Amino acid sequence: MRVDKFINTVNITKRRTIAEDMCKSGVIFINERQVKASKDVKVGDLITIKYLEYEKKYQVLKIPTTKTIPKSAKEEYIKELL
Repeated sequence: MRVDKFINTVNITKRRTIAEDMCKSGVIFINERQVKASKDVKVGDLITIKYLEYEKKYQVLKIPTTKTIPKSAKEEYIKELL
């Protein structure tokens, strides 16, 4: 699954276009490498999002098979790291 679609599906961003813009701006990294929106996400990858004053890290636990997932099921797909 593409990284922009994954970030949107697991409810990190509200819209996929926001995730695409974040990739274009160079704030999304997979395994410490800056990525484009078309980069595929695999189980076990470490996604880092660098905001202006802080950064958030997520570990991919599972790839969603549907277009959307309930917000309550977010913990099944990603684990937020400190």
